[in-house]
Amino acid sequence: MFMGISVIWDREFGFLKEILVAPISGVSIFLGKMFGDSTDALIQGVLIFFLGILLGIRLNAVMFFEMLPIMLLATFGLVSLGLTIASFIENLESFGAIQSFVNLPLFFLSGALFPVNGKYAVNVPSWLGIVSNFDPLTYGVDALRTIVLGGAWHPVYPFYVDLLVICSFDICMIIIGTIAFNRRK
Repeated sequence: MFMGISVIWDREFGFLKEILVAPISGVSIFLGKMFGDSTDALIQGVLIFFLGILLGIRLNAVMFFEMLPIMLLATFGLVSLGLTIASFIENLESFGAIQSFVNLPLFFLSGALFPVNGKYAVNVPSWLGIVSNFDPLTYGVDALRTIVLGGAWHPVYPFYVDLLVICSFDICMIIIGTIAFNRRK
């Protein structure tokens, strides 16, 4: 979601005006920014993967190639969310505050730090598990844990449900983002 800041930088330096007057549709501009920023985010995730290997975590090439599509799908929706927020924000300070207000709950409720629902959610209030079901990142974390931990992890949701929710979130955010981006003057 941090990648949405590129829209604000482009607006601040006048580059966004130059892009918007180009003879291409706003949808193309949004998708271009989304794919470019998603690529940056995916590269960051790949670097973390290799850092894990350097730290002695048992990861292999099969896991890597199974994780890449999940990571890419997760970045599409989250980058689109960041771009959507940035299309309504005028300055960097406001974007930072609002982005943190959205990003931190998504991260903490996703179960990335500790399981919030399912078999491993010990001493977690039941309402927290219910709320986390509405967090699309929860499904991405569950899918990635299923790949990395294999049989040691009892998935909260079936793998196809994880993929379905992530893809649905992506589609919704891309549609909302292109509408918001096109309405921007």
